[in-house]
Amino acid sequence: MKEIWFDGRFINPTTPDGITSFSIGLVSELSRLTHVNVLIHLDAQRNLLPENVSFLKVNDPTSIQELTLAKRLNSEGIGVLVSPMQTTSSLGRNFKLVLTLHDLIYYRHRTPPRVFSAPVRIGWLLFHLSYFPQRLLLNRADLVLTVSETSRQQILDARLTKRLLEVVHNASDLEISKPATPRHDSEYLVYMGSYSRYKNVEFLIKSMALLPDMTLVLLSRLGDKKRLRLNKLADSVGAKVQFEDGVTEAEYLGWLGRAFCLVSASRDEGFGIPLVEAMSQGLPVIVSDIPIFQEVAGSAGVFFNNSKSEEFVAAVVKLSKEKTWSSHSRKAIEQSAKFSWKRSTKELLVSLRKIA
Repeated sequence: MKEIWFDGRFINPTTPDGITSFSIGLVSELSRLTHVNVLIHLDAQRNLLPENVSFLKVNDPTSIQELTLAKRLNSEGIGVLVSPMQTTSSLGRNFKLVLTLHDLIYYRHRTPPRVFSAPVRIGWLLFHLSYFPQRLLLNRADLVLTVSETSRQQILDARLTKRLLEVVHNASDLEISKPATPRHDSEYLVYMGSYSRYKNVEFLIKSMALLPDMTLVLLSRLGDKKRLRLNKLADSVGAKVQFEDGVTEAEYLGWLGRAFCLVSASRDEGFGIPLVEAMSQGLPVIVSDIPIFQEVAGSAGVFFNNSKSEEFVAAVVKLSKEKTWSSHSRKAIEQSAKFSWKRSTKELLVSLRKIA
């Protein structure tokens, strides 16, 4: 196989996100097996990657110069370029190109991420109004990747590409750690994630009113208006809710190490990294009965209908038995081992050989 190049320009050094983790995880593991060249547009991106990686500084991926990037890269003798996104330039290339579509959630929930500038947000919204632009991009690749079997089936159902479509699973950066003792008697249920409408956090708060001896801990950062609204909701229903408003990695691990379980009532989801992170620490997960959570949590998950509080409460009561909690803790560790960057890198290499 020819040298692998990776498009690292989507790594966000200031506000790391899922694309950042996906990129760093794969490049780090690839660099242990072979030489990797990485495209960057910020020096700060270089600092997040291994020292044994080679770098080529090019344009910002949102620049108009992106239209000519592939032609400029032809002179570098690239064998295959792997992109963690689907927008990497393909016009005039003479190398193999691999594009990634992580999931289809933004077609179902079209609000653009706030981190983007206004022009990019407008372009992003227009892009997701129909499948046509996506099909146009993906069909210019030699190989398309996605991060779950659930997303793979959704892409096939939507007929988004005629190209080979392979799964390279998303993964957690946390090392597996077995709990020293069962925590079936802990009062804390933790939530990690955004507060978008489809995340259904309000349902969790309302349901906590039926669990007066337990506390829902919201670990993620949230704005003042959102916190005021959720706090008002908690007071009105008599639920115990604790707002951490963002945590460091050490604090996050601390919560995963003393909580009763991780919870999510999402109506929809692209993947579910918090589930993998929690399971890697032997923490059981109580989550919505939706396809992607079924795939990610597997037999380790305790599932409920995300519109029925009584099912959520029953799931909590089920885990409050020491034997049941310990059983799901063991299953959680076993399930989390399926989502590692080492394993995902092997999946990537197998996929790349199919287009070599």
